[in-house]
Amino acid sequence: MKKLALLVLVVFLSLHGLRAQSVSSLLKGGTQAQEPTSASTDPLGRDTPSGTVLGFLQAAQSGNNKGAADFLQMSAARRQSQGADLAEKLKVLMDRAFVGSLRRLGTRPEGNPEYGTPDRQTIGIFSYGDADVPVVLVRVGDLNSGKIWLFSSETLSKVPELYDNLEAHQVENKLPQSLVRNAFLGMPLWQWLALLAAIPAAFAIGWAVVLLLAIPRRLWIKFRNRPNLHSYRGMSTPLLVMFSAFAHRVIATYLGLPLLPRLYYYRTIWVLISIGFFWFLLHATSLTMQRLRTHAVSAGRTGTGTLMVLGERLIKAMVLIVAVLATLGILGFNLTTVLAGLGIGGIAIAFAAQKTLENLFGGISVLGDEVIRVGDFCRFGDRVGTVEDISLRSTRIRTVERTELSIPNGALATMNIENLTRRDKILFNPTLGIRCETSADQLRYLLAEVRRMLYEHPKIESDSARIRFASFDASSLNLEIFSYVLTRDYAEFTAIREDLLLRIMDIVEKSGSGFAFPSQTLYFSRDSGLDKEKSAAAEQQVRRWRDQHNLPFPDFAPADKSALRGSIVYPPAESATGRNPRLP
Repeated sequence: MKKLALLVLVVFLSLHGLRAQSVSSLLKGGTQAQEPTSASTDPLGRDTPSGTVLGFLQAAQSGNNKGAADFLQMSAARRQSQGADLAEKLKVLMDRAFVGSLRRLGTRPEGNPEYGTPDRQTIGIFSYGDADVPVVLVRVGDLNSGKIWLFSSETLSKVPELYDNLEAHQVENKLPQSLVRNAFLGMPLWQWLALLAAIPAAFAIGWAVVLLLAIPRRLWIKFRNRPNLHSYRGMSTPLLVMFSAFAHRVIATYLGLPLLPRLYYYRTIWVLISIGFFWFLLHATSLTMQRLRTHAVSAGRTGTGTLMVLGERLIKAMVLIVAVLATLGILGFNLTTVLAGLGIGGIAIAFAAQKTLENLFGGISVLGDEVIRVGDFCRFGDRVGTVEDISLRSTRIRTVERTELSIPNGALATMNIENLTRRDKILFNPTLGIRCETSADQLRYLLAEVRRMLYEHPKIESDSARIRFASFDASSLNLEIFSYVLTRDYAEFTAIREDLLLRIMDIVEKSGSGFAFPSQTLYFSRDSGLDKEKSAAAEQQVRRWRDQHNLPFPDFAPADKSALRGSIVYPPAESATGRNPRLP
């Protein structure tokens, strides 16, 4: 019991001493109070410099000068007697003589490092004449609210003198008192009327600036003899909004708006300016990308033109995102939290939509490299078809079986693609199997005549055309033909290939030989063997070439090749496609 009584006595004496010390501090008007025992949030929002200034302006604007006095550093007794009057005068000074940026006020308990220390912030100045009085906030301790920010007693000591100087130079004395005394939303009626009257003037100024900016473009169009494109006219509206808002902002500077309405007004004006700017940027982006796409398509770069459409959409999306962030920043939102949220959300979306992004960037790479275009006939792995569409996610192919094949762009970017449409010529590379009993001179005759035919044919690239005795097979003598058909159209190639094969059959027949049978053949009839007369004729022709030193091996003489080039009539005269339409 004695220990309990002693504990109660110690607690009672401690509380009594703390109370006495607090009362003494308040009576003396000290600037620093006792530190709070626990952290607490101030109900008036004085935890930050921004909350103190805006809270004071809102309380004073609503006519609650006693409540506004709670934002001033003074003793309780002085606040009770002089606080309301001093708050009213400080409000007038903040409206008419304050120079500073409320947007840069610290929104953290320690304030803005640019304005001073964590316990003292110089947020601006009161400017009158040649003198500048700093506006200082101090951070003090409060028993109920913890650390709070207040207008310093140093600043408050200069308020009455500054207020008297302002009273002697009031512009409102020359206006009707009904417009000066009556206020709406914290601003006198005459200032509302002045802002409304400034709208037509600002609109006229903005229109004049737009017309002046259009003069160089019109002169350039007239100098280059180009038509006046209607697409440029859509860019005048956002410029008119931007320049008109800026002109109204300049006019409003001379009206001396109260500080808090001025803050809201400036935010509104800057939002309009940003809307006009980003609106103009969207029009400029659309016009620029449209012209680039037109140039790309006219130059034959269809893939680049398609990529321009994708690029235009991405740029517009980025412009809209920046416009929203800029508007939020103007309205006073903390963009650090917004950007952090966007970063975390972007990472989550990237993980969730990994395949979608892979296909998106795959489509961009395919369109950017112009590997394929719409209408190209290509080979994709073991499938062949015509490209019908290249979208952001996949590419659609119309196969030769007339089915539709869809390939994701991510897989397409890593696939080996053979573009058959871009061939400048088509390879003709058959292998002829001649009967093994063919003599060497017969084979020489056959090689020479086929070689002659390749040189003479107008649809064969003669410089690279050749036929060679390639190898012995179990049942044939293999002759390899290597030549290019001068066409890009596959249907035309098949007709030329048919003509070449038929001519080769004629040459083989004239040589007295024939094409080899399969490796094992069972004959039930008597084999007629080789044609002796034709074989003798072929061998005699080879002997004449040898006697005249004109044997075309390993190749024809260059003069003979030049004379032979294009001497074959193709299509043949007896062909329906080669007939002269003027002849009956």
